[in-house]
Amino acid sequence: MRTIVGMGVVLAIGLLCIGSGALSVLAKESVVAVPAPVVNEQRQEATTETAVLAGGCFWGVQAVFQHVNGVSRAVSGYAGGSKEDAVYEVVSSGRTGHAESVEITFDPRVVSYGTILQIFFSVAHNPTELNRQGPDVGSQYRSAIFARDNEQRRVAEAYIDQLNKAGVYRKRIVTQINGASPFYPAEAYHQDYATLHPHNPYIAMFDLPKVEALQQLFPAASRAKPVLLGKAGQ
Repeated sequence: MRTIVGMGVVLAIGLLCIGSGALSVLAKESVVAVPAPVVNEQRQEATTETAVLAGGCFWGVQAVFQHVNGVSRAVSGYAGGSKEDAVYEVVSSGRTGHAESVEITFDPRVVSYGTILQIFFSVAHNPTELNRQGPDVGSQYRSAIFARDNEQRRVAEAYIDQLNKAGVYRKRIVTQINGASPFYPAEAYHQDYATLHPHNPYIAMFDLPKVEALQQLFPAASRAKPVLLGKAGQ
């Protein structure tokens, strides 16, 4: 059990939420970005787009995308289950169908959907772990892409096929590609958690290295000051 201090409330959470992700792989070798996608979106006039990605504990995934240029909002939440079950203590049972996810709002003129996925596969998580991330076990920690439309599905499917054929990882990618699913923001104390609590030992060990890897691998796409949500989820 660990204690979470956030939004002025002290919460005891019994289920550890460690999403060490891709860094469990990168820590053993040189930090390198996976290849950029050959197939990318063909949107000509869009100024705003959303992507929903699941890659283990949402704290670290949210923190990564809060530091990406062109991202205006990154919200921790739940996707893949019902509204009634979109509660942290219930989702943590692993029986709701939900995955801890992050909804990313971005400007495709600044950062493409393909680059969002490249960052997701490079630093946000380990896409070869089935229904887990690091020591966290359960379907709520699965690797998944909730494609918002056929164009996102096309890009995601082509990219996973590209990475598998290139043998980028020692194991095959197990990331699910799902259709659009309702996204439910997580409780307010989960929002901005990694950014607001950098000295928390868990955050320092598992999540800040992801942001550092982002800035090292994608200097042109990253920013030092993150986008914060404040009272997101209220």
